[in-house]
Amino acid sequence: MNTIRDYFQSIEADLKEWRQELHQNPELAFEEHWTSDFVAEKLKSFGYEPVRGLGGTGVVATISNGEGPSVGLRADMDALPILEQTNLPFASKNSGKMHACGHDGHMTMLLAAARYFAESRDFQGTLHFIFQPAEEGEAGADAMIKDGLFEQFPVQEVYGLHNWPGLEEGSFAGRVGPQMAAFDVFEIKITGQGAHAAMPHLGKDLLLAAANIQSQLQSIIARSVDPLDTGVVSVTQIHGGDAWNVLPSEVIMRGCTRHFTSKVQDLIEQQMSEICQGVARSFGISVDLDYMRRYPSTVNTERETEIALSAAKAVAGEDKVSDTLPPSMASEDFAFMLQKKPGCYLWVGAGSTEGGCMLHSPTYTFNDKILAPGAAWWVNVAKTALKRGTSA
Repeated sequence: MNTIRDYFQSIEADLKEWRQELHQNPELAFEEHWTSDFVAEKLKSFGYEPVRGLGGTGVVATISNGEGPSVGLRADMDALPILEQTNLPFASKNSGKMHACGHDGHMTMLLAAARYFAESRDFQGTLHFIFQPAEEGEAGADAMIKDGLFEQFPVQEVYGLHNWPGLEEGSFAGRVGPQMAAFDVFEIKITGQGAHAAMPHLGKDLLLAAANIQSQLQSIIARSVDPLDTGVVSVTQIHGGDAWNVLPSEVIMRGCTRHFTSKVQDLIEQQMSEICQGVARSFGISVDLDYMRRYPSTVNTERETEIALSAAKAVAGEDKVSDTLPPSMASEDFAFMLQKKPGCYLWVGAGSTEGGCMLHSPTYTFNDKILAPGAAWWVNVAKTALKRGTSA
């Protein structure tokens, strides 16, 4: 083959078959048993001896060729609790579970790169292929790290790739600094004396208190955060009451926050606490806030981002690679790996979002046309990183 991309185009039928089989068998966070079996068997067929169990269902395979640096390449494995509505012939066979974020494609691209290196061995150093469970809100990256990922498989740097609907098909984008936001969740429990709806003066209106809290939470970003910074506070659930004519004695509010810096994160948590305490005093009720910090911000380091973008230019051409695209307020647990090691998280364009083809949508469809360029990027980023040696 003339180029790396030619190689992957020559095996494109295999890649589509792998991706579609993975798509038919989605599994949720920490339940990826069939998926890890599939990944491990493919790796074994390429000649690897995969190690399993880190983070519960994680799979890691290593290939070495002489002395040199050690680089980590990571793909996520889990699906989402979504009922698929694509009507594809290879749609999910597991009702209520769907690969609606493209992790089936991510695994396929990294498996393809592992196959390439096993066949060619045209590199110097060590590559660790990391297949990580539980990215979707359950911090599988953190679980693998706590299980000794980087002790058992030492790396100088680590890279991640995610398909990105709305970005031109086969193009790439990444930036130095925050690429994705931090992600926290919260639960607010409101309790007080219930009452008959016709006699509200005999109790406490907890739903009115919840409405006050909801309204005041929106003032945090608008009036307390520096306009040059950014953040999001979203209430996504309010549960209270079971009858038409009863004021409930308990209301639960839940939601999430997003931010890029610890300064904004601390401010949001502090302001939420003060709002809850203030409403509790003014209504004469109890309001308890449980604020849970989940994912840190995904922050790319300068040297590794330059390597990732250089590898992307080799695949797609300079005009299809951007280092100026704004970061996303969505979150990614690859952030935990970037807290431990220098690295870069890149987006590969998946094309149009028409027809509801957006991440986490029941009509989302992975674009198989980006399997070859995505796999070629993995090979190029690995080669480039190994040639440039260890990070200073």
